[in-house]
Amino acid sequence: MRTIHKLLAGLALIGLFAGPVVAMAADSTGSDSHPFAKYHYVIQVSEDNPGMWALAMNNAQNLLNYYGPSDVQVVIVAYGPGLKMLLKNSKVASRVQSVAMEGVEFDACHNTMEHMGKKLGHMPAINSAATVVPAGVVRIGQLEGKGFAYIKP
Repeated sequence: MRTIHKLLAGLALIGLFAGPVVAMAADSTGSDSHPFAKYHYVIQVSEDNPGMWALAMNNAQNLLNYYGPSDVQVVIVAYGPGLKMLLKNSKVASRVQSVAMEGVEFDACHNTMEHMGKKLGHMPAINSAATVVPAGVVRIGQLEGKGFAYIKP
């Protein structure tokens, strides 16, 4: 992933193809994984607050319960301080795993991971239920562009 990120950064510097490359990389993370879903939601998590993390997962669970897992696609995108939700050893790691097993997708911001990595001296370990995307805010915008309803608990 580091090689891909360096390539994307290099392309952005010279101004060639950065938009399409980033879009293709983010789109490959599963936005089409529910091809028959009638309803699509993206939930933003950008705060270091376990109560907010629980609320985001409660929102996702409520959507699954209301529409049914085959009719709704829910993507939770974590970035900035909210990425701590998706760390391998976070306070909600087991619940993230459980909610993911029910069909909720979790996207982790690579930009934030690199920033955290500089402070830690190594890249943070991310929950295996999460998919790393190049940039959390870009991912949210892409999903909204595909008709996803936006929720920020």
